[in-house]
Amino acid sequence: MIHEVQGGHVQAEIHKGIATIEFFHPQGNSLPGKLLNELAKEIHSAGHNKEVRVIVLRSGGEKAFCGGASFDELMAIKTPEEGQAFFNGFAQVINAMRKVPVLIIGRIHGKCVGGGVGLAAACDYAIAVEGAEIKLSELAVGIGPFVVGPAVERKIGTSAFSQLAIDASLWRNGDWARRKGLFAELHPNLDSMDESIFRLSTTLAASSPEAMQEMKKMFWKGTDHWDQLLTERAAISGRLVLSSFTRTAIEKFKAKAVKA
Repeated sequence: MIHEVQGGHVQAEIHKGIATIEFFHPQGNSLPGKLLNELAKEIHSAGHNKEVRVIVLRSGGEKAFCGGASFDELMAIKTPEEGQAFFNGFAQVINAMRKVPVLIIGRIHGKCVGGGVGLAAACDYAIAVEGAEIKLSELAVGIGPFVVGPAVERKIGTSAFSQLAIDASLWRNGDWARRKGLFAELHPNLDSMDESIFRLSTTLAASSPEAMQEMKKMFWKGTDHWDQLLTERAAISGRLVLSSFTRTAIEKFKAKAVKA
């Protein structure tokens, strides 16, 4: 099933117990609000489908895995309430990934920026290719990785998370992400990555659903308060995005993108 949303899409298919969910947007796989909502719905739906044993989360195209928040949509925000509603879209996706009773494998085929790092961190097992660099760029535009922060910090620890959050302009390479625990595997090319994803997803599809469900609960222990926490964090970002600093910074980023 394919949902066309704001020039992009979210599509899902189920084959032999494996649900593959793909999101795509022509602007570097950035995520506008409606795309985030559809992604959260598809993850929830697949995760509660009795035919599904494992989810593979991927993005379309050949370049970035996820460019994070849509700059166009950020610039369109006029009130703190609109800002909170937008950033709560990332909260909904992360919470859906956290709460579904099946394991999620992430296919990280390219660069991850901002919210994209949060998606990779919320996967239970992320498999990446060399060149899948990461950056938490939020501070550079006057915000901060507030919503995705809990997922990233949970996966790589406070020290590594703070390094990413503070130096918001520096790319960390795939090897750094693997050593810190964000990526479970790092492969030299796409074929090798896809072979590993096929092997693991096929193995999990034949494994005990009850055992995997209990494992998922164990992995995510202590996150029951995230429904409230991430909503509160979304309110912080929603307020900060209205600042003159952020408006100016986003305009500069957009101008660079057009020149590039």
